[in-house]
Amino acid sequence: MLETTNIEINTNYVKVPNDDLEIDAYLAQPAQNETFGAVIVFPEIFGINRNIRDITELIAKQGYVAIAPAMYQRLAPGFEADFSPEYAGYSPEAYQLGLQYYQQVKYDEILSDIQAAITYVKTLPNVKDNAIGVIGFCFGGHVAYIAATLPDIKATASFYGGGITTSSYGEETPTINHTSKIKGTIYAFFGTRDTLVSQEENEKIETELKKYQINHRIFRYDAGHGFFAGFFKDKYPFITENPSYNSEAAPDAWQHVLELFENNL
Repeated sequence: MLETTNIEINTNYVKVPNDDLEIDAYLAQPAQNETFGAVIVFPEIFGINRNIRDITELIAKQGYVAIAPAMYQRLAPGFEADFSPEYAGYSPEAYQLGLQYYQQVKYDEILSDIQAAITYVKTLPNVKDNAIGVIGFCFGGHVAYIAATLPDIKATASFYGGGITTSSYGEETPTINHTSKIKGTIYAFFGTRDTLVSQEENEKIETELKKYQINHRIFRYDAGHGFFAGFFKDKYPFITENPSYNSEAAPDAWQHVLELFENNL
């Protein structure tokens, strides 16, 4: 991995083909003529907004090809909700709209879109063989856990993924029941004051990972749900007032993410 975090990158929007569907995606990659590991970024319920684009760019600046695919392509092409200064975070209207789409997604379509993103990055000439990781937040944290069950994924960073132990987007079998399929390394991040993902849930995830001897680490912080949202507070000063952002937990978690990708991609 490149040592600097300030390398030059190129960014653009691309289309990820998936049979008769084209998935909108934001691609960020180092400008150097070299090969790199790839990281797929899965968003919260708010789409590929500027927060997710910033995260995608930051990952690219570490020396990875990073891509964030839209997870609501079938339901709401182009949807993105952004931080609102009025609410120092997401507005109630943005939350309700994102939740509306979230409640309609289906497991088989999510799995298909993940695989399409994997196939796409494999076609890029600057992506190394067998070096694909994923990261996701909230809804994306659950999606990242699903992605971890695919053989191509070598490293997974799952942030406060909701519903992993209880649901799987319309399927009878919850996602946690697929834990034995995970072949790579997974880091999972939780807040002990999270009202959406209980301690019982994250403890059950840890138990399953240990049961199947999955290479993993669990990180728990004295923080609430969404503690990483607002990591780019220098760009969005009002985010410092967002009660979900935790200025101690987020930077520490980021260092562990870098460790995960550096050791496995």
